[in-house]
Amino acid sequence: MTLTPDALLDQLAKKPPAAAYLFVGPEQYGRDLCRRAIAERVIGAGDMENGLAKHDLEELTLAEVLDDARAFSLFAPERVLWVSRAEGALPRGRALKDAAQDDDDDRPKQAGSEAELAGYLASPTPGVTVVFDCSRYDFDGEDKAKVERVRKFYAAVPVMVEFAKLAPAQVRALAAKRAKDLKLSIGAAELDLLVEATGASALAAVNEIEKLSLFLGSGAGTRAVTAADIETMVPQARTTTIFALVAALGRRDRAQALDLLDVLLREGEYLPLALSFLATQFRQALVAHEAGLRTGGQIQGYFSKLGVAMWPSRAEQVSGTVRAFSPAKLAQAIEQIAQADRDLRDIRPDDRVVMERFVVALTAA
Repeated sequence: MTLTPDALLDQLAKKPPAAAYLFVGPEQYGRDLCRRAIAERVIGAGDMENGLAKHDLEELTLAEVLDDARAFSLFAPERVLWVSRAEGALPRGRALKDAAQDDDDDRPKQAGSEAELAGYLASPTPGVTVVFDCSRYDFDGEDKAKVERVRKFYAAVPVMVEFAKLAPAQVRALAAKRAKDLKLSIGAAELDLLVEATGASALAAVNEIEKLSLFLGSGAGTRAVTAADIETMVPQARTTTIFALVAALGRRDRAQALDLLDVLLREGEYLPLALSFLATQFRQALVAHEAGLRTGGQIQGYFSKLGVAMWPSRAEQVSGTVRAFSPAKLAQAIEQIAQADRDLRDIRPDDRVVMERFVVALTAA
């Protein structure tokens, strides 16, 4: 049986947990909810400290984990075994091809097998739930075949739960819901900025909403979250300065662009990364120009049809760049970005001179 995280939570509310689960996929927010729900359902009001055991199949063998599952505990008759890096149990001959798992490593040689796992699950220990967790692989690209190998090895496990990456819009909805629950006032543009700053990670976005709630307070009379608050509280929000630099360059506001560049230099920003953001902005603006798009709504709709997620605020940035630059100037800007990137990677470059020269050239009339 294959379930989504929401389906598992619904199932746990209605019936006892299974003897074992296989968690697969990289998404952490739903995984944390499901892990807590299983622990609370199995252990309940019991001793959570003794009832929850954590194992790692890069350090133990599957046989050792199953031996622990068979063992009875006087202190915690109901137990959950959380078994991370489940892919580590696959035999070497069928191991996922990865340099970290070659025959020279010191990972324990796996003595367990599909048959041994099936034997345990044919008569599992009452009151014990084993969760095998594989968060290393996604469901597409090169990882697809690796997930299938993991799935086949754990075929005896009765329930598999898939934790696929969430789309940015889903992450935004979760962050908005958490803000509403906490009575935290945050506008649409600030939500967009938060999702951008956390790399569209649901776990990180919700955590940052909770931090902002503690920072600002909540309820009536509390002021709304600002972009400055996000820059202060979110570790990755230094990229918001890059977005502001993009907007300033799009308006050809040389003074502000140089001020923002000074901020990036003082904060030790990795400037080739900043240039990659700029390159994306100008390429999207060039595409919009060629497609005859002008407004933010037109641009967002066009890129969405191409499968490129774009927030309204980003679409408005691209729209501003379209209005500020001709197609010829955009093409020139992309070439200047590439040149600046090469200059920054040269031996002992003067980062400030390289970037100031780039800003001056791009904001020239």
